Amino acid sequence: MKTHRIALFALLLASGNLLAADGLKRIASPYSVDETATRFEQVLKSKGMTIFNRIRHSDAASKVGVAIQPTQLVIFGNPKVGSPLMKCAPTVAIDLPQKALIWKDAAGKVWIGYNEPGYLQKRHNIQGCDVQLKKISGALAKLTGAAVK
Repeated sequence: MKTHRIALFALLLASGNLLAADGLKRIASPYSVDETATRFEQVLKSKGMTIFNRIRHSDAASKVGVAIQPTQLVIFGNPKVGSPLMKCAPTVAIDLPQKALIWKDAAGKVWIGYNEPGYLQKRHNIQGCDVQLKKISGALAKLTGAAVK
């Protein structure tokens, strides 16, 4: 029985690594989806970021008779940050402005996630913007971290 538990644990660890490979950075939140999204917006505003929209996917789904776990998307950005990336690789504009997804999973755990800048770099073959990508990566970690603190 102990061997089965170890194998299951190893499988869970491996699947977690596979999930991270999709480019979506996930951070657990101790708050509800709505509270996490509100806190995230407050952090963004305090840093002078533009919030373009907040989409409540679960509310829209319920209007058409589909029940999904609470799910919200916050669309935000700063042209001072995104514009240099678009100069390096125009196709990155399809992924800008930046988005954060806040959702409750099937187990009831709340998450906030975003596209990792390294993933965008690979996806769009961004060349010559390593400094900007590093800054964006650090900023996203701080912004989301502050929202779930």
